[in-house]
Formats: sequence, structure tokens, C-alpha cells
Amino acid sequence: MISGKRIRFRAIEHADLPRCQEWLNDPEVTEGLSQYLPLSDMDEEHWFEQAMRAEPAARPLAIEVRDGKDWKHVGNIGFMNLEWTPRAAEFGIFIGDKSLWDKGYGTEAVELLLLHGFQTLNLNRIYLRVFSTNLRALRSYAKAGFVLEGTLRQAVYRHGQYADIHIMSVLRPEWAARQEG
Repeated sequence: MISGKRIRFRAIEHADLPRCQEWLNDPEVTEGLSQYLPLSDMDEEHWFEQAMRAEPAARPLAIEVRDGKDWKHVGNIGFMNLEWTPRAAEFGIFIGDKSLWDKGYGTEAVELLLLHGFQTLNLNRIYLRVFSTNLRALRSYAKAGFVLEGTLRQAVYRHGQYADIHIMSVLRPEWAARQEG
């Protein structure tokens, strides 16, 4: 387990797939994700099989929040495109449980993943891609210390319109300075 104040990360289990599939078939949840087509049971099984073949540091993690005495799976987070020579990785996140949106869990999850990436995996740069239309995510990432590196202009097509994709990152020295401050 990787534990924070109100959340923890654990490995994704096969039993999580129906819940993940439900979330990823919800247009509100996928609005800011590259996922835009409905997922079948087979699609989700295939994703899980591929994810479990990835190196351990690149396997997705379940985000859990305290639910009374138990823990409740509310979304997923993880690193991908790990590059060990430059010590860099891309990350992705989604909170599937919409009742927990705008309560700070996403920001806390991002901050906990940064801690894991910089202190456990010894990364130097953690980056992400975010749609310019995803204002909630942009605020969360900026709050966690990510800075805009560049923009892929009109790189996504959703709802009959093109939108930009922003590339944001945080470097270990920037993150460390925020921890001290």
C-alpha cells in the first residue's frame, strides 16, 4: 500500500474491472480522458492482461478512500511511458466515483503519486497531458506544482470541435522546494 492522509493506493485487482468498466462507460467520467468509445467486458479484460504484463512501476493503481472502517475504490492512477535513463514518466488519473469530485481527492492522489515517483522510483521529471477544456484537472495539476511546458494545438476532437492538449510537468527540484516551503 501507498498511503496518504485520506487516501491510499493499492494494486488493481481483477475484481475491480466491472467497476472500472462502469466508470469508463460514463461520458462524464471520460470527458477529460482519451477514452471515448464504450468498453466491453472483453476490452476491459484485454486492458487488464496488458497492464499486468507491464513492469511493476508501470502498473496502474487503485485509488481508495476511507469508507467507515473499510476502504472504497474510487478511481485509478499510475505511471506509463517510463524512461529510466532520463528518469521520466507520464502519469494518468481519473476519479470514477462522481460523488467524490471537487472534494480534493484528485489533488491528494496526484501529490501522493508525486511523492512515490520522486522518493520511491527516483524519477526526475513527471509529466502529463491534459485537454485544455478540462479546467478541473488544470487547477488540480497547477495546485500540485505542475507547470505548462507546451501545447499540442487542436490535438483532440471531441463533441464536434478541436481542442488543445497541454503538456505539463514537475521536476524533482521544483517538487522538493515545495515540500520544504
